[in-house]
This record gives sequence, C-alpha cells and structure tokens, in this order.
Amino acid sequence: MRRVILWLLTHSIALAAGFALGIYFLPILTAPPSPDAATLAAQSQDAEFRATFTRDLAGSDFLHWGEGEIALSSERVAHMGKLAPGPDYKLYLVSEFVEDEASFLPLKENALLVGDVKTFNGFVLDLPEATDLAAYTTVLVWCESFGEFITSAKYR
Repeated sequence: MRRVILWLLTHSIALAAGFALGIYFLPILTAPPSPDAATLAAQSQDAEFRATFTRDLAGSDFLHWGEGEIALSSERVAHMGKLAPGPDYKLYLVSEFVEDEASFLPLKENALLVGDVKTFNGFVLDLPEATDLAAYTTVLVWCESFGEFITSAKYR
C-alpha cells in the first residue's frame, strides 16, 4: 500500500510539473517571429509618446514582467524590449496609471483593447481607428487567460 501511495504521489508531482512547464513553454514554441530591430526602429520613428516598461512594478514578479521602450503614434504601438513569455497577452490603453491586477480590474471595462501580443522580443500593433491617445495615460500588457498583470508604462 505504501508503495502505491508513493508511486501516485511522485507521478502526480511529475504530471503537475510537466503541465506547468507546458503552459510556460508553449507560447514560446508557437510564437511567430518577432520584428527585427530595424522594423521596430522604423515603426517607432513617428512616435507622439514614449514610455518605458520596467520590472520593478508592484504587480510584476519573476514570471510576469516587461522591459524596454514603448512608442505610441496615432497609428500604432511599437515595443522595443522583452516580455516574460506567456499565453493570451493583450495590450490595453488605460486612463490612469496602474501597476497591478487589483488596480487594473476596476478600470478594465473602460480600457481600450488594442490587440493581441503574440511575440516576446518586441512587437508592433496597429491602434484601432480614431484612437485618441490623449484620452489615456498608460499602456498595459495583460494576460487574459490567467487574469495576470504583466507590465505597464505611463506615457503621459
């Protein structure tokens, strides 16, 4: 009986570890190629606003973080930096600076969903037509599947 319990325990731990590693590595393995540095530089040239993602935010930790420069123009958002890999990332514009889940959730309903972030070494996303950047102050990356704050930066 003891041997069966030990076998079940060790195999359950191995299964849980494999599942967790799969969740972590699957987005990395299935991510499309990131834009190259020249593309990112060109897309950020006409930026009206710039900000910086940092790892030292209240809602960031070793699995949920972003770093690098974010550039916003009237047509697009370009990120030159890195994000912690994960599934189902979304980019939002928010009307006030937030740095964790608890601060973002009450504002999420009025936040502007820009689009899906599918690469982790820089990205370029087109803004929805007629987006008024002046109506927002902060750009935020959110993991929709797990309701996790990844990073944010105040651009004005």
